[in-house]
Amino acid sequence: MVPPWWQTGDPCLHLAGFAPHLTLSASLPRLKMMRGFSHQESYYQPRTLEKHADSILALVSLPAPGAFTLCLSPPAGYLTMSKVVPFSHYAGTMLLLLAGVACLRGIGRWTNPQYVQFITVLEDSHRIGTPEIKKKLASYNFDFRSWPVDFRWDEASSRSESRGISLLRPEPKHRSAANGFLRSVKKLPCQIVSYVVAHTFGRRVLYPGSVYLLQKAVMPMLLQGQARLVEEYNGKRAKLIACDGNEIDTMFMDRRESSEPHGKKLVICCEGNAGFYEVGCLPTPLDAGYSVLGWNHPGFAGSTGVPLPQNEANAMDVVIQYAIHCLGFLPEDIVLYAWSIGGFTATWAAMSYPDISALVLDASFDDLVPLALKVMPDSCRGLVTTTVRQYLNLNNGEQLCKYQGPVLLIRRTKDEIITTTVPEDIMSNRGNDLLLKLLQHRYPEVMAEEGLRVIREWLEASNAVEEAAVYSAYEVDDDWCLSVLKSYRAERGGHFPWSVGEWGVGRWDPQAALPANQHLRNFEATHCAPLPPHEFRLPWHL
Repeated sequence: MVPPWWQTGDPCLHLAGFAPHLTLSASLPRLKMMRGFSHQESYYQPRTLEKHADSILALVSLPAPGAFTLCLSPPAGYLTMSKVVPFSHYAGTMLLLLAGVACLRGIGRWTNPQYVQFITVLEDSHRIGTPEIKKKLASYNFDFRSWPVDFRWDEASSRSESRGISLLRPEPKHRSAANGFLRSVKKLPCQIVSYVVAHTFGRRVLYPGSVYLLQKAVMPMLLQGQARLVEEYNGKRAKLIACDGNEIDTMFMDRRESSEPHGKKLVICCEGNAGFYEVGCLPTPLDAGYSVLGWNHPGFAGSTGVPLPQNEANAMDVVIQYAIHCLGFLPEDIVLYAWSIGGFTATWAAMSYPDISALVLDASFDDLVPLALKVMPDSCRGLVTTTVRQYLNLNNGEQLCKYQGPVLLIRRTKDEIITTTVPEDIMSNRGNDLLLKLLQHRYPEVMAEEGLRVIREWLEASNAVEEAAVYSAYEVDDDWCLSVLKSYRAERGGHFPWSVGEWGVGRWDPQAALPANQHLRNFEATHCAPLPPHEFRLPWHL
């Protein structure tokens, strides 16, 4: 809804209307780029008054606790006068000065014809919101907080009917009431420390893409990547409101009307912990010819909030709802594609929306705890485990086992991030554990002691030649295995787990390599190497 002071065209009244917001920065959105111009002219060039005022406001709005404190703290000589002039007078003076600087910046913007043209389009998008106006607005890149809302999490149904967004929680250990109370009191200091660690540097280490300075450094790349998606692929940017109030920045590329053979399938991309849809894993399915929907984690680029597990699930939920109810895709036409830590939101969505067509996890892991323990000293094992389980519990393996559909895992043979020892030790890759948990859930009889040994031997193979050697040594018969699986499904249905190991006793132990081979593919690369489009394919479906 447009504020009443926005209706007038008088720049002075516009500035007056913004007065309540002129604390650390002006509410007039910052214009970054204007698309449709030559490369040299694409970036918005502020005039002198706006440029210098903006520099001052940017300095005092740094996300460091000391920045604002430094601005309002009296100089050293002022301390001797504290009995004469109250500190509140000094703070009030500084706030007035900042408000004045913000007004000067606003005046600088309103005297720039390019900015006035942009703000007119933005006003029309809030007031009218037609597709033509939205298309004009897409030619500008500016502070996303001023972008009009395109979809809310509760638009498909009323709030009272909307289901809650829940996560899988660690099961509590049952104890007597007295013992439970005493243990809670003893654990209270540790729980306080865990909370502080998780909500300060813990989440920033886990999601470095949410750190302000890193975003500032990669902003030129993000602007260029976003411009490419809009200009070359007719990308449609949208703001979604999640149930926690966070604003989620998304970009949709529609290939349904193109000649691409896969265009009617939508691939929803879940980025890594320092990935953005502008420069992340999104180009892989896009260049492979699929319709693609990308989104940024809470706290990344245009998205607001912080990337904690609950917020991540809330964001993923509204993205799925947007794809179904606004973009018009059926769940069976949606594929989830995740890279690295994005496996958490992808497996959560697959668990929560079981009709999703397929799930592709690239360089992902089963559980965060072993990886967190790898980078922390042994003396902190208890604190690390408690912190992760309580506040940063990325339990991908557990969520994956709740999904009944087709799954493909891509294992990087030179992965240096999700291995617990060294990259050369492929058996320490946590992608192996993700596969084993999936197979043990779906085929518990097959994954008995001997079958598990066969799978581990197959996982030691890091290339096609070694895989073929394992197949040959155990005389794996693909045709026989497939015929048994199809017969089982036809007779007993397709809901996992299957007791298929009871069929053909004595033959399924070595044949366990077939399900493993169908659910996991090796890619000879390090963790951050982009996946080529020809390597992206949908999972095996019986």
